[in-house]
Amino acid sequence: MSDSALKAHLTHAHVAEQLGRMIRVRAFEQACVEAYTQEKIRGFLHLYDGEEAIAVGAIPVLEPRDRIVATYREHGHALVRGVPMNAIMAEMFGKQAGCSGGRGGSMHLFDRATNFYGGNAIVGGGLPVAVGLALADRMRGEDHVTACFFGEGAAAEGEFHESLNLAALWSLPVLFVCENNLYAMGTALARSEAETDIHRKAESYRIASEVVDGMDVVAVEVAARRAIAAIRETGKPFFLECRTYRFRAHSMFDAQLYRDKAEIEVWKAKDPITRFRDWALSANLIHAEDVARLESEAAAEVQAAVAFAEAAPLEPVEDLTTHVYARERPEPPPKIAPAAPPQLTTYREAARQGIRDALLRDERVFLMGEDVGAYGGCYAVSKGLLAEFGPDRIRDTPLSEAGFTGAGVGAAMAGMRPIVELMTVNFSLLALDQILNTAATIRHMSGDQFGCPLVIRMATGAGRQLAAQHSHSLEGWYAHIPGLRILAPATVEDVRGMLSTALREPDPVLIFEHIMLYNRTGPLSPDAGAVDIDKAAIRRPGKDVSLITYGGSLWKTLEAAEALAKDGIDAEVLDLRVLRPLDDATILASVAKTRRAVIVDEGWRSGSLAAEIGMRIAERAFYDLDAPLARVCSEEVPIPYAGHLEAAALPQVDKIVAAAKAALGRA
Repeated sequence: MSDSALKAHLTHAHVAEQLGRMIRVRAFEQACVEAYTQEKIRGFLHLYDGEEAIAVGAIPVLEPRDRIVATYREHGHALVRGVPMNAIMAEMFGKQAGCSGGRGGSMHLFDRATNFYGGNAIVGGGLPVAVGLALADRMRGEDHVTACFFGEGAAAEGEFHESLNLAALWSLPVLFVCENNLYAMGTALARSEAETDIHRKAESYRIASEVVDGMDVVAVEVAARRAIAAIRETGKPFFLECRTYRFRAHSMFDAQLYRDKAEIEVWKAKDPITRFRDWALSANLIHAEDVARLESEAAAEVQAAVAFAEAAPLEPVEDLTTHVYARERPEPPPKIAPAAPPQLTTYREAARQGIRDALLRDERVFLMGEDVGAYGGCYAVSKGLLAEFGPDRIRDTPLSEAGFTGAGVGAAMAGMRPIVELMTVNFSLLALDQILNTAATIRHMSGDQFGCPLVIRMATGAGRQLAAQHSHSLEGWYAHIPGLRILAPATVEDVRGMLSTALREPDPVLIFEHIMLYNRTGPLSPDAGAVDIDKAAIRRPGKDVSLITYGGSLWKTLEAAEALAKDGIDAEVLDLRVLRPLDDATILASVAKTRRAVIVDEGWRSGSLAAEIGMRIAERAFYDLDAPLARVCSEEVPIPYAGHLEAAALPQVDKIVAAAKAALGRA
């Protein structure tokens, strides 16, 4: 054992407790191996054999109010934290009695009762979430620590660096615990990292760091006590690099051909369980009968857990679609006529008013993003709010979309109501991991234990000659993802009022604001209220053809409808407003009335949202149609810079008019 172990004051009871915890984890995982070979546990199975000293040394030092974010090798973390073994084993078996309701499996164990915020199957994906949990604590002045466990492979990920930078920049109470087992899957650390001392990376962000022997449970405990005490005293992050070794393969699918058997044997000689047991026996801190008792108790508990999991029922297939969204949502806002007369307002100012209203109404709300402070964001939507609300609630971020979006996810999970601004929709792709893999899935994976009431705003669309990388219309991509709500406000009333409603939602909401609308004006009462985010809106009634659209294309479509009217064609214009979930009832009712439909979508034609809407109409209203469905989409090219080419690539009034006339046989 290390010098720290020899110097530590270890009682018989504490030695037995720590040894028992490690034995218990090892026994649980051995049972999982047996169940896996019997095909009772499936999927990826990542085992913690050899690394038990880290979880056992660090986690009991935390207090119940503290939070834990784990990685995909998290069985040991969950067991040591106090998640019931029966619930963990049932989760491994995919049973309804599992700690995540059978929705998460081996890599996604969650338990709200113990503040266990789950494993994350994305390498490094939990780091920004941990930062967000700590940010919520910092903003509320709460004395919590968030411990985040991850492997050394995560140190190569951008989210690692973005998270460390944010934690240091904002002085957040995060304990980063790197379980350095020397191999990221099959790639040795020396082959993948220019700097193999991982803690040096933390030091580059001026985060206090320490290296500890991760095979020595007492050394880990001493270091964890020191680190957590420092975090509670200073409020600043701390980084522990625990050098360890996994005795088994990366996962049960891994043939483990990349490691020399002699190397494995060298490390097995450092087995944290036998090492601690033998030292404690020689120091007369524990006795052979104690060891036998601990092993017997662990074996009995594991046997009972396996029996429990095998007997537990599966979740009924009828419940398949539960936990995608919250079971309960706020009632739609009542339609209240404003008392104040309407004033001519820009879309930009209406969006700003919506943010300001939210900040005034709810102290949990804050805005976070690049240049949202003094600059007011890329399109100056938040200009002036920094002076009114201060830098804590109008929070400028580094250029780190994955990092601050993930921080928004974590803060939302902790009960805050973040508004994350992604400067433009193309930058959202840098945050797609956090949006798709965490925000959209956390409720489902956790069996409804954790939600993510996050609002993400972003500018979308083309028309300003910003060329291919700043002219995307990707709303249809995001509308493909279950667990998200997607809004596309096109009017000043909607861009203000939809935000108010979205911030009351228990699930993540993405709001797409078209860049060509920011300078557009419309009447808006200063006391206009919240807006329903479930229903499409008929912007122009008609009887001859349904023109279905959303966002920036609404105004082109209304212009096209007026042009059609001059030719005696009465077009109905339907503003979708809500792209997920789509308001099928309003769409189908419009088509049933007009018997023709043209869908106008600024997204590319292939795989477009227009294609989805058209297929829904074909599936459910085919016999209502008197003409083939039609759509007007962007051309299949990256949006060009030259103005005349950009215009030719996008849906325009003349194209909409032509499509409508063709549907009526008047082309």
